[in-house]
Amino acid sequence: MIVKYNPKLKELARQLRRNATKSEVLLWQKLKTNQILGYDFHRQKPIDEYIVDFFCNKLRLAIEVDGYSHEILEVWENDVIKTRRLNELGICVLRFSDDQVFNDLENVLRTIEDYIVNYEANGNTPPSIPPF
Repeated sequence: MIVKYNPKLKELARQLRRNATKSEVLLWQKLKTNQILGYDFHRQKPIDEYIVDFFCNKLRLAIEVDGYSHEILEVWENDVIKTRRLNELGICVLRFSDDQVFNDLENVLRTIEDYIVNYEANGNTPPSIPPF
C-alpha cells in the first residue's frame, strides 16, 4: 500500500523524532528492529495530513501514544477526526495513554500482538477495530 502524505510534514516528523516523549521512547524500544512478531515499524510517520507516532505499512496499523493533553476536549476531538480519516484510508489506529505505556507495557504489547495475530488470521486483512 502506498501511503501518501503532505511533504510539508517531513521536517516536523524529524523534529518529533528528535524530541520524543518518554513514553514514545519506551514503546519504541519494543517496536524497533522488527521485535514485534517480525514486523517493521516507523516512528513519527507522515500519513495524509497527519503524523502518527508509530506505523507499520504491512499491517496498515498506526499506534498513537496520548499524553495528558489529549484529555482536553479540543485535542480529543482532533484525535477523533484524525482516527476517522486514517480509518478511511484503510489504516487501523490503536491508542494508548502515557500511563498505560509506563505502568502496563506488557498489556500494551499484548494488544499490539493480538492485532497482528488477528490480522494474519484474517488473511492479512485488518481486523475490525471499534470506532474511536
